[in-house]
Parts: sequence; C-alpha cells; structure tokens
Amino acid sequence: MRFEFSAEDEAFRLEVQAFFAAHLPREMARRFAIGAHPPERADVRAFQALLHARGWGAPHWPVEWGGTGWSPLRKHIFMEELYNADGLDYGWQGLHMVAPVLIAFGSEAQKKRFLPPMLSGDEFWAQGFSEPNAGSDLANLKTQAVLEGDEWVVNGQKIWTSDAMMSEWGFFLVRTDSTAKPQRGISFLLIRMDTPGLTVRPIVSIEGGTGLNEVFLENVRVPAENLVGEAGMGWTYAKYLLEKERTTSAFLYFNKRELEKAREIAQAQKIGGVPLIDTPAFAHKLARAEVDVMALEFSVLRILSGEATQNLNAVVSALKLRGSALQQRVTDLQVEALGLHALRSWGHGEGEASDSPEALRWPAFVPGRTAAALIARASTIYGGSQEVQKNIIAKLAFGL
Repeated sequence: MRFEFSAEDEAFRLEVQAFFAAHLPREMARRFAIGAHPPERADVRAFQALLHARGWGAPHWPVEWGGTGWSPLRKHIFMEELYNADGLDYGWQGLHMVAPVLIAFGSEAQKKRFLPPMLSGDEFWAQGFSEPNAGSDLANLKTQAVLEGDEWVVNGQKIWTSDAMMSEWGFFLVRTDSTAKPQRGISFLLIRMDTPGLTVRPIVSIEGGTGLNEVFLENVRVPAENLVGEAGMGWTYAKYLLEKERTTSAFLYFNKRELEKAREIAQAQKIGGVPLIDTPAFAHKLARAEVDVMALEFSVLRILSGEATQNLNAVVSALKLRGSALQQRVTDLQVEALGLHALRSWGHGEGEASDSPEALRWPAFVPGRTAAALIARASTIYGGSQEVQKNIIAKLAFGL
C-alpha cells in the first residue's frame, strides 16, 4: 500500500509545527520530555490554555462545543507534531474520556457546566472505575450509591485512580441497583473530589511517580443531578467511552517519539570510540523496533483513512497489544543505550530533573528515560490487560 498525505494536509502540518515552535516554551517542553508523572499542574493548565486560545483545545470534540472539525488524518497529523515538539498529551480523563460521554448522554446543564472549564484547562478530572477486586472486570464493582431524597449516598473504594490528587472532579462507576444483572445495575456519577467523606491516598509507582491513587468513599453525598444519563446505564456509557477513540490504544505517537529518542541516545553514546548506533547488535535491535513501529503506524492509518472496516473492535485490541508491547521495547532500548547513565536516579516532577545545575550538566537525553522504561511495565496491564485483549480478539475475530 502506498499512502501519501495531500498537499493541503502537508501545509497543515507545517502550520502546526510553526505554532509549537513559536509558542511552546522550551523549558516547559523540556519538563514534558522528561515525563514526570503527574506533570506540574501549572504546566498542564498553561499548555491547555495555549491550545484553547488557538482553537485547538479539543480537536476531537464536536465544533459546537469547541472542536476543530478536522478530518481524522488532520487529527493524526496534529498529535504527531504535538509529540514531535515535546508538547503535552494530557488531561485524558477529562478531554478524551468523560467529555465525549457528557456530549453524547449528559444533560444540557451538565454540558454547559463542565465542558468549558475542561476545555480551558481550569478544571481537571479523575476516572473512578477500577476497584481492588474489579479491574478489567468492571461488572464486578462493589461501590454503591443509594438515592436518598435529592442526593446519592456513595460508599466504596476505587484504586489506580489517575490524577485524583490534582483533580477537582471525578467520574465514577457506582452500583445503584444490586438486584439487576451486574452490567445493568451500574450508573455513571460525577463527584467533586473535595466532597466530605472522599479521601485520596497516593500510590507511589515503580518509577517514583504519584499519579496513581486509592480513593475511599464513606457516606459521600452527591447531588442527584450529577447522574449522567439514566440510572443503570453506566455500563453502556463506559463502553462508549472506551470505544470512542479507536486508535489511541496503539500509543503510536509515544512510540514514534521514544524510538527517535532511542536513536538520539545511540548516536551520542560510544563504545570504544564507536557510536552505539553503528554497532551491528544494537543497530539490528533498533531496526527491528523501527519496522514494528512503522507497521503499527500503517495499521492506524488504515483505520483513519477508512480502509480497515472489518472486525474493528478486534483490530483495536490488536493495536493495544502491539502498541503497549512496543512501549516497553522502545523504552528498554533507551535504557540499554544509556548504559551506566541509566543508573542515575532523578527527582520526580519539578526539581533536579528539570532545571537544577547538576541536571543541566548531564546530556539532555538522560533524565527521565529510566523512569519511562519503568512505568512502561504497566502498559500491558492498564486499559485492558494483554490477556483481556487476546480474549476479545479470539471472540470477535475468530468466534472462539
């Protein structure tokens, strides 16, 4: 297959490149490149405000709510150049997950209340789905919400709740009917994170980040109007949320950018005076990874261009399998290329990793790479584990 972008799309690419070159502060881009998890809140807010001012705050939203009206291929170009510029692809829980649900199923009052501050970067969101005994098996969740007058009273626990410490709001799956079949008894509820009875406890992840959290809900009272859509339809809304973006699970833009970083490191690091990239063993590993990333990209482009239409849900699971495994491979290549430099421990978030005198004495490609490789170990678990994705493929593609 031969795939080329139109002249108009290439002109659009140049426009996006010029925008980031002119408006993305270099020190902010450096902090984004290091990849602290979570990033500094001020940076997230400032970058989203920058995109919003240009009209690019949520390219995938409908135009009437602030979207761009871009074609799928132009959204692809924009995301590719955002990563190339070391921009920030963040705010997923709000912009990419709860927003499409609100637009499709929320009330007009909910849309007007929640979408504008999400778009401008003034409010952040956390996702309250997983529980200690209900990760990929959401139908087994136990958190309950009971309607008392004009309030829902919520009790339960969530875990792996990304960004809970820095968010004003969370969207939670809760069980509102224990007598119905498991999927039918779940509802979709919006809860302020500072509501009395709601407690957030950070989980320090393997690379030192604090973006993941436990959330405890004890007699948390939530206004009845914070229910999205109909009671008992939370399972349907959650599936809509997870299926909305068919190609994001490939982590294509991350993999392309990190592969280039691996190449940069291998060009700079030397063994016996020879650049690592010129040694046959490492060059072979890099080439194999490049071929696989290229194949992943063309798989994504086939979907975006409308060429791939059969068994799309199974294809999405295949993209998740390949993309998450490649995250681990390309970041492992970076660590291998760094050699002993990979053993250096760096501060997480703001601190020495971004702008201290000592950090600036090290090559710019060193800070953050080992942390990225460590947290990538989770890529084959979150968003649906490898085992879950293989079961989906077996059922949908092969009828097993």
